[in-house]
Amino acid sequence: MKILFLSNNEITYPLVEWLKNDKNEEVICSTNRITPEYLKEILPDMIISYNYRYIIKEDVLEYYDKWIINLHTSYLPWNKGADPNLWSFLDDTPKGITIHLIDKGVDTGDILLQKRVYFDEEKETLLSSYKELHVEIQNLFKINWENIKTKHLVPKRQSEEGSMHYIKDFGKVRGILGEEGWDISITELKRRYKYEQK
Repeated sequence: MKILFLSNNEITYPLVEWLKNDKNEEVICSTNRITPEYLKEILPDMIISYNYRYIIKEDVLEYYDKWIINLHTSYLPWNKGADPNLWSFLDDTPKGITIHLIDKGVDTGDILLQKRVYFDEEKETLLSSYKELHVEIQNLFKINWENIKTKHLVPKRQSEEGSMHYIKDFGKVRGILGEEGWDISITELKRRYKYEQK
């Protein structure tokens, strides 16, 4: 199978290597915005988006009639969009991972697989929880790869509830990370955020 793997984050590379080396799939990686012309050139059997910075445009969705899969580190429909891990703690929403189909919305496509992930907020930091979500989603993908590959999964429509955040929203909370940055403990992050809301 020829897979076009879209990503802008090295945390996703172990999954690329697994597909290539363990599953002997042909994987073409791209960090750029894709177009119908590019897809006509390489003719992928499947497209996987995982920590990809671009929204896949409507012309691509109209041209490509096969599965385009997204790996998203939130428990959809909660925390669609940017910085899902951060907002799951600040908004106190369900935490988890979701593998879903891409449609014209942002993280609104039908769900193929998902799993709740629970954290001990007394022990975790933003960084440790972020890394754990990526371990979990890569494991979920690997365990279910044959069903993903053969499309032996039933896509499930997302509910209307949930939440959405944009890149610009992070600007409103960047200051609360302080000197710790992503190493801030979850309890301290939430304490500072609560204080800022007063």
